[in-house]
Formats: sequence, C-alpha cells, structure tokens
Amino acid sequence: MSGGLVLAVSILYLGLLFAIAQFVDLQSAKGRQLTRNPFIYTLSIGVFCTSWTFYGSVGLAATQGLDFLPIYLGPTLVFILWSIVWVKIVRICKVHRITSIADFIASRYGKQARLGGLVTIIAVVGTMPYISLQLKSIATSFRILVSSSETALLHAPNEPIFFIDTTLIVAIALALFAILFGTRHIDASEHHEGLLAAIAFESVEKLVTFLAVGFL
Repeated sequence: MSGGLVLAVSILYLGLLFAIAQFVDLQSAKGRQLTRNPFIYTLSIGVFCTSWTFYGSVGLAATQGLDFLPIYLGPTLVFILWSIVWVKIVRICKVHRITSIADFIASRYGKQARLGGLVTIIAVVGTMPYISLQLKSIATSFRILVSSSETALLHAPNEPIFFIDTTLIVAIALALFAILFGTRHIDASEHHEGLLAAIAFESVEKLVTFLAVGFL
C-alpha cells in the first residue's frame, strides 16, 4: 500500500475519534451525560491494551505460550479488589481537589512542593520509554503496511510523508487530541466525557477487528 493512502486512512480515523469526542463533549455541556454507564466505563478501560500490547502479547504468546496470561490476570485482579481502595482515593481527591498523582502523594506528606515536583519528574521520566514504545509500534505498523518485502520491512527506515517523519505526525496528532479532550480543563470534578467515549469506541473497534481476524 502507498504511504499516502495509509496516512489518509489514519487521518480519517483520527478525525472520526475527534468527531466522537467533540460530539460527546457538546452533549455533556448540554447536560446529557452519554458516558455515565458501566458499558462505556468498562470499554474505556480497554486503553490498557495499547498498540505495543499487540506486538508484545502476541509475540509472547507465540513464543512462550500461556506465559502471557499474567500480564492480564494481574490488572484483572486489581480491578476486582481495587474498589475499596479506589473509593477512598476518589473521596480524598474530591475533598482536596487533587488532579494528579504528584498532588496526591504530596498531599499525604504535608503538601510539600518539592516532593510533588520530584514525583512529577519521576512520572515523566518513567513514562517516556513507554510512550516511545507506542510510537515505535505505530511506526512499525506503518512500515508493515507500506513495505513490499520482508527485507524492506526489517531494514528500511520509516517512510516519510511529505518530507515529514510519520511517527512525528502521529505524535503531534495524539498530543493535540490529549490537549483538546484531556488537559484543556484541569478540574477534580471533570470526567472528560469526550475522551472516554473515544477510548470506548476504540475498544469496540479493537474487539471487532480481533474477532474478525480470529474467525478468518
């Protein structure tokens, strides 16, 4: 497939996610809470299965068999046993208007600004490698779609589109999405309805895709 075609389809898909998030946000502003139901919430948890999860889990299952199961059994047990602790955390966050893990930890130790800054630095440094894996998986997927041979897939660099690296384009699009529907308003009482709806839609798309591939 041509790089331009893959990029065009990707942009259309991102545009669909933007449209879903914007529509739900507008409905939420009118007082219509479309995402306040257990189905949307459960589907939104599917964000745990990232693009890198596809390569990591499938690769581990192919080489090690059932060794991949603990990756999913652990989070499943956490969600089952988490309710008691989670309710307490939510209550504390609402009382103290906490919006980040740094604020939460700092508030437990006298609201020390230095501690909050240290936690922020650790969180940023700790998540950067994980984010890079997501971008790498997207670049790998793009290369798979546009490469015509196994040799090109393994050795060719990521094909630029309009002289711009495709991974950079994806990173900018994801950052823009996060700003518009995730961090535009920082409030302890905000639920980010549009972001939840977009993630839930992605989970449905993933389920349908994997089931289709499985049946085929």
